[in-house]
Amino acid sequence: MAVKTTCPYCGVGCGVIASLDEDGVVTVKGDPDHPANRGRLCSKGTALGETVYLQERLLYPEIADQQVSWEQAIATVAGRFRDIIDEHGPDAVAFYVSGQLLTEDYYVANKLMKGFIGSANIDTNSRLCMSSAVAGYKRAFGEDVMPCSYDDIDRAKMIVITGSNMAWCHPVIFQRIVRAKKANPDLFVVVIDPRKTQTASVADLHLALEPGSDSVLFNGLLAHLDASDERNELFTENFTLGMTAALEAARKSAPDVASVARQCGLSDSDVAEFFRMFARTERVLTFYSQGINQSSSAVDKVNSIINCHLLTGRIGRPGMGPFSLTGQPNAMGGREVGGLANQLAAHMELSNPIHRERLQRFWQSPVMSDKDGLKAVDLFRAVDAGKVKAVWIMATNPVVSMPEADAVKAALEKCEFVVVSDCVRETDTVRLADVRLPALTWGEKDGTVTNSERYISRTRRFLPLPGQARPDWWIISEVARQMGFGEQFSYRSAHDIFREHAALSGFENDGERSFDISALADISWEEYGAFNPVQWPVNAENPQGKARIYGDGRFNTEDGKARFIAVTPRPPVRKPDREFPFVLNTGRVRDQWHTMTRTGMSPRLSQHIPEPYIEMHPEDATAQQLNEDDLVAVSSSRGEIYVRVKIGKGQRKGSVFVPMHWNGVFSGKGRVNTLVEANVDPISGQPESKHSVARIAPCQPRWHGFILTRRNRLNLEYSTYWTRSRATGLWRYEIAGRETPDDWADRARVLLSDENDADANWVEFFDKHQNHYRAARFIGEQLESCVFIGASAVLPERDWLVSLFMKEKLEPAERQSLLTGKPPLDHVDVGRIVCACFNVGEKTIKKAIAEHGLKTPEQIGELLQAGTNCGSCIPELREFLATP
Repeated sequence: MAVKTTCPYCGVGCGVIASLDEDGVVTVKGDPDHPANRGRLCSKGTALGETVYLQERLLYPEIADQQVSWEQAIATVAGRFRDIIDEHGPDAVAFYVSGQLLTEDYYVANKLMKGFIGSANIDTNSRLCMSSAVAGYKRAFGEDVMPCSYDDIDRAKMIVITGSNMAWCHPVIFQRIVRAKKANPDLFVVVIDPRKTQTASVADLHLALEPGSDSVLFNGLLAHLDASDERNELFTENFTLGMTAALEAARKSAPDVASVARQCGLSDSDVAEFFRMFARTERVLTFYSQGINQSSSAVDKVNSIINCHLLTGRIGRPGMGPFSLTGQPNAMGGREVGGLANQLAAHMELSNPIHRERLQRFWQSPVMSDKDGLKAVDLFRAVDAGKVKAVWIMATNPVVSMPEADAVKAALEKCEFVVVSDCVRETDTVRLADVRLPALTWGEKDGTVTNSERYISRTRRFLPLPGQARPDWWIISEVARQMGFGEQFSYRSAHDIFREHAALSGFENDGERSFDISALADISWEEYGAFNPVQWPVNAENPQGKARIYGDGRFNTEDGKARFIAVTPRPPVRKPDREFPFVLNTGRVRDQWHTMTRTGMSPRLSQHIPEPYIEMHPEDATAQQLNEDDLVAVSSSRGEIYVRVKIGKGQRKGSVFVPMHWNGVFSGKGRVNTLVEANVDPISGQPESKHSVARIAPCQPRWHGFILTRRNRLNLEYSTYWTRSRATGLWRYEIAGRETPDDWADRARVLLSDENDADANWVEFFDKHQNHYRAARFIGEQLESCVFIGASAVLPERDWLVSLFMKEKLEPAERQSLLTGKPPLDHVDVGRIVCACFNVGEKTIKKAIAEHGLKTPEQIGELLQAGTNCGSCIPELREFLATP
């Protein structure tokens, strides 16, 4: 049976049709009826069926590593929280939640903490990605409202993409821009990013500005627009305030093209072209994401962008507006229910006593928090200081994702009481829990999410509930009941919670807040089940939803007028110096998601980039005497990690990039956020993850190697460097070390021994002089593991060895090839996988280009299918075509 649901990854919010066959195999395809993606999926969405597994799941409640009943777990959590609150007050406890939660889960968590425990110490990992966008919208519009729609892509005449590698991070939206440009070649696309990423492949103009100089660029644009008589006086005079101060600040900091170019490290001609095109184009759509948000001056950067749209009146109409791209599937839904520590539910304000009183009446709660809670960075610092004595972490992995990640780990290690609700039993954070609560995951959960453009979509269950795992809302409600709040948490389903959430959005609203879905407050069980995506507001005035907001010039401030914000650009907190000469930028890669707890289990998604890496400019690599694939130690004042070197001309000189996904489960020392200092924006509290400082030094291992094994976990403490990635039916480990064991054969046997030793037989080769060791372990006739060790990183290709694990029995020639490390003559080496959707390798693509004279990505797609599904590999295909 096919079920329509929503993808659990980024904020694009793609519709998915999932099917479960008689053998339990899940298949997915894009939902052609969903307005967000119209049937398209990215590589991660396409591979969702590979991530529905039970091997790594947390299936039963646990206390101190021992399985217990739900009754005991709930009583323990509620009792410990109650005791700590009674002794130390409500601010001694905290929740840290996630954009992975459904809106209904989020709602109940906020209700319990703010309205019944009486503290606002509930924050979310959306603090790390979206809180600056929230603050910028609220300062300008009076409410956290993203005013645009994806349909504006097809209406725009100019698209600005700033601080976003959209091609990899929001590929379905990026491909929509690509199609829009094909349909309208006059569409002018500007990409603003210090790196020349895959997104720049669609750009007519790429501005590789100095990291952190975004406010200067947009202040310069604001001043230029005014000087060019592009001010929309009808709009600014009637619908805005603060323009004069904003213009004065812009002129002072960025008076002309030459000044902007100098401060941003750009050419005068490129800056002038950007300013000229923005000024002459009415329908301009500006996308921004983490490159803007993750900064110590992020809120000002957001407002510097919005200022330009306000000055020209380019907001609320088709094809134009400032468009924040959310990172998580339900970051927007969490904002709707007050997921941040400085918010209340339904877009009400914690600082507003009228709102607090209103919400307390609606909830009939005994107490209401009356001051901002601790934002993420401060929350974990308070845990470290012992001020927060109990913390409940839901559906997130802060020991990997938070800045100063080792400090977060140390804080949780000494915290009195740590509760973690998760679907995975072993993450860096779950390992530290006193109580582990098994939560449902995608395919099992039922509720709603809201995407970047305000579309509310249903997430539907199509899988049976595994073990004793339960919905997050149920877990929270049971704890609330045990704490004595049973009457207000007597929910029977997510449907009950959604109705209450919808009713609250319209409660005493009277048009004050744009977030209003009160038309859904009486939705029936059947209607909730058949719910189709709808874009809020959904109320008496807009019963079918509304694509764009503020087209009438009426904003959510007290006087109804939007606010210009005077922006004085500030440099990043840390600048490179002699000790730490490089700017460190972190971010995502195409096929992985957050801390890899889901995507890391997909063989398909693990092939494109199997190891953590650092991308450097060629001149920087030469100066450091580094080559492609060398191992290096990257360090800051906070820690050290080991990664591979990747050299790319698209990287700005003096800056390096390291992905944020790798963690202690998939890598020995690959958590890049251990290096990132927790410098935050003073308004939003969002950390500056795009501008840390670091140094790089060669790792210089004495040996390199890899292991292919069916074994899920290996003890690799002897390795200086190790990572693991999923392959079909097995795991791939890449290893290296500074110390050489006295006996490799003994080390390998200890490493790979298990309960099947009596049936195991080994085939080995060891050249001690050359420090080469190769071994294969068989259980019966089937290959179970193989180990390859060498003095250099030049080792046999892995893909043909992986294919041997698919066989029940190896032929004598295959056994011989296994030890020599040379594939059979008839083996075809496809190379590194480039197209994850159709498993097409780099060597296959390059061979097809050469042999068939291919000239375009479309021709490659016709021959090999590469690039014909999600399209996120098309930028790489273009690079192959452009390379002689």
